[in-house]
Amino acid sequence: MTNKINLYVDDLRDCPDGFVVARTYYEAIHIFETRSVGILTLDHDLGEDVDGKELPNGYDLVKYFCEHGLRANNIYLHTDNPVGRKNMYETLLAAQRRGFIDEDIEIYHYPITVNKYSGN
Repeated sequence: MTNKINLYVDDLRDCPDGFVVARTYYEAIHIFETRSVGILTLDHDLGEDVDGKELPNGYDLVKYFCEHGLRANNIYLHTDNPVGRKNMYETLLAAQRRGFIDEDIEIYHYPITVNKYSGN
């Protein structure tokens, strides 16, 4: 059995100790395709492209996670976006109720880590 990693999905904040960072939606999906995830912690806003168009965000990742029946033992939401937080949380809970994701996944609407941004 492969060791589980802890995945921190955020385009700007410092990656906390003990986590692997995914800076984009696509990096996060790649990690889910290649690794087992213990803790997943999500930001909502994941930046813009060179033309100022919003890139796929944490809510898009939540939808992908639910549609593909992905797995993390625990999911935390560290975003500062209150609407994004609510959308991600409610979608995860609904997917769990409907059997799209495992019922034993623990889902929290708050962060497990301190949000830090050093600019590095």
